[in-house]
Amino acid sequence: MRWRDRRGWSERPRRPAARKLTATDKDKLSEALGAAIAQSPVLSYFKVEARALRGRFYLDWQRNPEGADAESDTWGRLTPLAEERGALLLEVEYRKGRWSAVAQGSVEEVIDAAACDQRGTFHALGSVEIALRKAGKGLVRLPIKQEEDGRFVYSQSGKRCTVQEVLFHYFGVPLAVVVEPRHWYARHRTPYIVECSGDGHRVLVRFMATGWSGETFGGTCLYLCCEGRWGAYTIKPSESRNIAAAEAWLVKRKWRPW
Repeated sequence: MRWRDRRGWSERPRRPAARKLTATDKDKLSEALGAAIAQSPVLSYFKVEARALRGRFYLDWQRNPEGADAESDTWGRLTPLAEERGALLLEVEYRKGRWSAVAQGSVEEVIDAAACDQRGTFHALGSVEIALRKAGKGLVRLPIKQEEDGRFVYSQSGKRCTVQEVLFHYFGVPLAVVVEPRHWYARHRTPYIVECSGDGHRVLVRFMATGWSGETFGGTCLYLCCEGRWGAYTIKPSESRNIAAAEAWLVKRKWRPW
């Protein structure tokens, strides 16, 4: 952010003016947003809804769509723009009451921006979304194989998979668990698979990022399936060297993550 002063620095860009909606406009826009969301396997899975409030729409999602817990959260907000009729501004809340622009365009364009997010601004499942759309079979796991060098690729195309694709398609981790840890993805940390167990019920993943000074840092998460239920457990750095150490540490702590 740059502030204007006597040295001639530019001021912060002006936020686009919002367009006031009539009741009819609001209903039509709500219907269009619902139709666009329904085309997304990922957004449909999380039961995303466009909630109208004070001339804007908020994208609400359910944290545990497969369970009885109906707790929801907000991924972003959409503002109809006055300068360009039919255009919307998609924003994400980076601090309480502070919003940052992510995308601008038609209903389809802004919903695609939310659905295909790969950085972690919303969910980091963009690679899964794109692959599922291309397959055209809905939320169906696609065949993946592991090469001799340890790489995971799609069986048909040979295309290399992201960690999120591997967790969902190959190991069968539910998307609600794949998006965890949310705060690491929100900080745009990049995941790398460190180790997988032979039974496919444990996957150790390192999340790394690079600071302003060039140093790397991160954390480790163990995705573990116990009695048919997957969970994501952040691990104490000193206990994250391998799956055995991470699981032993969790057992000792009675499955309380770091």
